[in-house]
Amino acid sequence: METLYPSYCEKFGWMMDENALSSMKAANAAKLAELDAKIKDAEENLGDVEVRDAMLAKAEFYAGTADRERALAAFEACEQKTVAIGQKMEMVFSVMRLHIFHDDWAAVKAQVAKLKAFLEQPGGADWERKNRLKVYEGVARMACRDFEGATELFLESLSTFTTYELMSYADFVHYACVCGVITLKRVDLKEKLIDSPEVLSVIDELPGVSALVNALHECRYEAFMRAFPVVSDGILANAWLTNHHRYFLREARVLAYQQYLQSYKSVTTANMAAAFAVSEAFLDAELSNFIVEGRLNVKIDKVNGVLVTNRPDAKNALYRSYIKEGDNLLNRIQKLSRVVDL
Repeated sequence: METLYPSYCEKFGWMMDENALSSMKAANAAKLAELDAKIKDAEENLGDVEVRDAMLAKAEFYAGTADRERALAAFEACEQKTVAIGQKMEMVFSVMRLHIFHDDWAAVKAQVAKLKAFLEQPGGADWERKNRLKVYEGVARMACRDFEGATELFLESLSTFTTYELMSYADFVHYACVCGVITLKRVDLKEKLIDSPEVLSVIDELPGVSALVNALHECRYEAFMRAFPVVSDGILANAWLTNHHRYFLREARVLAYQQYLQSYKSVTTANMAAAFAVSEAFLDAELSNFIVEGRLNVKIDKVNGVLVTNRPDAKNALYRSYIKEGDNLLNRIQKLSRVVDL
């Protein structure tokens, strides 16, 4: 980690160990000299396949030291020596992992598009790589806060997961549950996550996530609030989710409040506070913020201590549907009149 060590010392205020840095440089230089010797020997005495393999080893070494600039140049040079589509796709996966390490999600998306183009070429229709790509793309979508798109890709990959070079299966299920809990409907949550054999096989390794998902589905809101900090701390400590920590906190709570309130036309603040095991003052502040944001259709009656659900009027909804259908009919008549005039 010769490339990263100085920048990390500056970022975190560490005292740089010059001896350790010198040792890293010496070890890297020795390894590079060995790799360059293999490339030279392959060029002089062996064939194109051996040259390509030696160049790939050098590119992977640069990637392993997190030297992205040199690694990308080495992978590009290696790609020019590569003929097989499958080998080119494996290099794209390596480049994606390098960009993921550096949190360059725009570059990851560009590589996803490149790999999809390879999959469309003759000889590129590989189901195993196509399934792995879904996981990489799902991670990119999740890191860019497209949780709905990430959930769809993760769910499609539950039974075909082989991307162990990127994460363990337990971590993969964790991401699927975290994304799914704020994007899936209650019925889908039960069918696609809670009852999924693949999820059940590792859910015991994720006690906080398991408790959160099951409590939300079963409307056990006190249990939901107890599991909430455990999952929240895990998200905060996760490299790909930490930037969305506050977003997840807000969306998950809104979802739980919406689910509780839709069962009542009116309910006392005391009863709802007891259901969520929080104080009335906390709940009042929470609901007030979400009402102002337009996230909850409820009114707070402070005098009587009651929450009144403010559902959209059915007649107004019917009226809006008539207007929409009428507009569509007028558009069709106008198109028909143009055809008749011709």
